[in-house]
Amino acid sequence: MEQRAFWLDENFDRERGADGRGRFENEVLRRTDEFAGTWGDIAPVAFAATAWRLATGLTPGYVRWHRRIVSATCAPSPWDGSLIGAVSVVSRWPAELTWTRQWQRDRGWRDWPQMFGQYTTPTDQDLTRSPHLRAMLQVEAPIPFGDLPPAPDGPEDSVASAARRAVVVLTRELNELLGPVIGQLEAGVPAKGA
Repeated sequence: MEQRAFWLDENFDRERGADGRGRFENEVLRRTDEFAGTWGDIAPVAFAATAWRLATGLTPGYVRWHRRIVSATCAPSPWDGSLIGAVSVVSRWPAELTWTRQWQRDRGWRDWPQMFGQYTTPTDQDLTRSPHLRAMLQVEAPIPFGDLPPAPDGPEDSVASAARRAVVVLTRELNELLGPVIGQLEAGVPAKGA
């Protein structure tokens, strides 16, 4: 039942790259100034969070995600500097709202619109025709960072390969965390033995 929540689009990245490098590597090298506060940091968290932001900010992203995932960020915790992942996931309406339709009062409530299997935001026109109730889960969780590469000492210290390794580790950790959640949502049935 487990699903892949995140993956790296290596082929697209390589095919659309330039100068013998992938898009992500070129983006990291072009924006090394955004890593400036992380050079030589004893904890790899801030460096990894910056690499994640660059990888997910490409269009399309170097990191891709399941159609139910709306957004995914990784950032240092302001409390202790550990790594926190925040992921917004499309969900069905809660059971309390599906048990009966009396609350709808024949107003034509709509769920998440879908286009070609992708969840989308209702258009302005959709919103003038009927009310929408779009359920979303907000996952916020600590992300293990023991396997992250050390923060480079500077921009000449293999920053692109360290950024790629950080993104690989974060993708793996987020998959492990969210794969079962996405699988359960996709199955659409209550789990046994809850």
